[in-house]
Amino acid sequence: MTIRVLICDQLPVIADGLKTLLDAVPDIDVIGTTRNGMEAIVLVRTMRPDVVVTDLDLQTIPGLEMIRRLGKEDEPPSVVVFTASDADKTVSDVLHAGASCLLGKDASPQELITAIQAAAAGQTMLAPNIAERLVTWFRAQSEPQEAATCPEMTELTPREREVTRMVALGMSTEEVARELIIGEATVRTHLYRVRTKLGVRDRAELVSLAYRTGLTHSAGRPVGDERMTSTGSLRAS
Repeated sequence: MTIRVLICDQLPVIADGLKTLLDAVPDIDVIGTTRNGMEAIVLVRTMRPDVVVTDLDLQTIPGLEMIRRLGKEDEPPSVVVFTASDADKTVSDVLHAGASCLLGKDASPQELITAIQAAAAGQTMLAPNIAERLVTWFRAQSEPQEAATCPEMTELTPREREVTRMVALGMSTEEVARELIIGEATVRTHLYRVRTKLGVRDRAELVSLAYRTGLTHSAGRPVGDERMTSTGSLRAS
């Protein structure tokens, strides 16, 4: 399948150079070039490129704004950002805007070609130095913190902690109820009480807090290994 590409760069020498490079690739068809962000949006609507390769410095509207607007189109193209800046804020802004790939202008021709092919396939690709920084940042964010950073965590009952841990590990309400042999309404009640005690608004915040405080790293009792009373019934923690 031929990948239809639109190139956006304010400098004609760069746009023309990219076109010459990409025209030599058998499965890539450059349908046009522009230095104008608004014109790029019009071209996307009329020519339907699969991938837009763009710098962030464009005429009429910035590249970031163009990317955001393209993401709202009925058939949005994938976006490869090809820019000289790899500052942390640029990386954050580009990814939040919806770009699929981010490369610096020191990228090799093959890296750019690979990024375009990846974007067309719905994949994400980052420049190696950017990817390394993101991995380092993610690991730092994911390292468990002491429970003292969230003293409210100590207010949870053992059952509430277990339900929270299971939810944070990706289990649905139905799955938690089945594993703990309790009703789904009971699971929802536990989660409501946990959110109230911890002051979190929704499940996403709860999961994030569970990871930050190391709750997901605690072994706890094996799922389903409940303590039994003398009558053999399950005793809720």
